[in-house]
Amino acid sequence: MERVGAVLIDIDGVLTVSWKPLPGAVEAMRHLREHRVPLALLTNTTFRTRSSIATVLAQAGFPVAAEDVLTAPAATAVYLTEHFPGARCLLLNSGDIADDLAGVTLIEPDDPAPADVVVVGGAGPEFDYASLNRAFAHLRQGARLVAMHRNLYWRTESGLTLDTGAFLLGLERAADVEAEVIGKPAAAFFATALSRVGAAASETLMVGDDIESDVLAAQRNGLTGVLVKTGKYRRETHEAASGTPDHVLDSFADVPGLLKDGTGA
Repeated sequence: MERVGAVLIDIDGVLTVSWKPLPGAVEAMRHLREHRVPLALLTNTTFRTRSSIATVLAQAGFPVAAEDVLTAPAATAVYLTEHFPGARCLLLNSGDIADDLAGVTLIEPDDPAPADVVVVGGAGPEFDYASLNRAFAHLRQGARLVAMHRNLYWRTESGLTLDTGAFLLGLERAADVEAEVIGKPAAAFFATALSRVGAAASETLMVGDDIESDVLAAQRNGLTGVLVKTGKYRRETHEAASGTPDHVLDSFADVPGLLKDGTGA
């Protein structure tokens, strides 16, 4: 393959599952670092901040720092401050991501005044009937709907678990609105990552376990898509996908081998 100038990497299901490293992932990333391949971690994870993610990964042996991580919450904060400055935002999310939402005005769930924007993050126990119905009420009053991602499920050590997309679809249908999605597969998310690594789309790989949001979305934006058969990968989803990945690997551990001919890595 042609020379690769940078690698963008999903985290959940690619490097880790339930934050435990997948076999060979640490060694593969160290290999990329040793050969000076620019990289960035792109994640729709909404349970942790960039700093927290970097700390957990570093403790597991991955050579990463907070500046290597681009999260959907951080991108959402930028979007909200640019498009809805000063807006009152109702956040529905599982996990504390306040540090990544600097500059965003978050209201309390019991605030009686209408919200300007309903912001939907990652699903968890907080996505109960009362919270979803509260979000629905604000949407019916004219609030805009912004979602950090629309993944249907993700993999934990206990197996596949429902994620935001399963609930977001219901809110959209019930309130007759369409969410603005900020994380993967949004084109702006990939563009931000490319700017961060200083590489053109045509010379960049995107490695992910979600064939639609990670891989095919990247390919639609000019990147080379690499699907790994770990994490949420399912053969039936692969076969029914809307397109064909540029490359399919057993795991992230195989990435250095894929790059070898093009980069010498």
